[in-house]
Amino acid sequence: MNQKRIIGLTGGIATGKTTVSNYLADTYRLPILDADIYAREAVQPDSPILKQIYQRYGLQVQHSDSTLNRKRLGEIIFSNPTERQWLEQQIHPYVRDRFRSELDTFLDAIASGGNPQDRAASLVAPTVILVIPLLFEAKMTDLVTEIWVVSCSPEQQLRRIQKRDRISKEQAQARINSQLPLQQKIELADLVLDNSSTQEALIQQVSTALATNSYHP
Repeated sequence: MNQKRIIGLTGGIATGKTTVSNYLADTYRLPILDADIYAREAVQPDSPILKQIYQRYGLQVQHSDSTLNRKRLGEIIFSNPTERQWLEQQIHPYVRDRFRSELDTFLDAIASGGNPQDRAASLVAPTVILVIPLLFEAKMTDLVTEIWVVSCSPEQQLRRIQKRDRISKEQAQARINSQLPLQQKIELADLVLDNSSTQEALIQQVSTALATNSYHP
């Protein structure tokens, strides 16, 4: 099989992962597999996981149309580590299975001589991006060949979460605290993308990293 780059894109909450993945998709036409999308799939109406959530939390996490009240569920799990762990135990296996399935499709295309991306000729190896905010926490590092961590200062991260999610400082800090400390993720990374400056500076780091062969056999 040809060499391939399976890049695990992660970082802290609101550090800039979406900016990076959007750039890779729009500019390089790279396949983007997103854990958040799979996690939303896991709780679609009438799904087994959603039924388990409703059995555990009842009407307090349901909208009037029986869809999931994500805001209310978030308030519960980000304030209670036990409940967050329970929810992750329901969703993470589904997310892993979805990644496995999509990666098999990608790797089969490579093995058959196909090309699952538009601009492969400009890259050092066939490349796919796995956006996994909880890459380390969910123990999914075995799915990737290299790890990119997007970082910024703690102060920037806190401000960005408050602005993006329109929540209080205390709520934002609780969400940060629910993840592995960003510094630990940085120490485990193959590459750190510093998003403490401008978007242009971040994009330049991404372009340089993509042109570099960081493949690990």
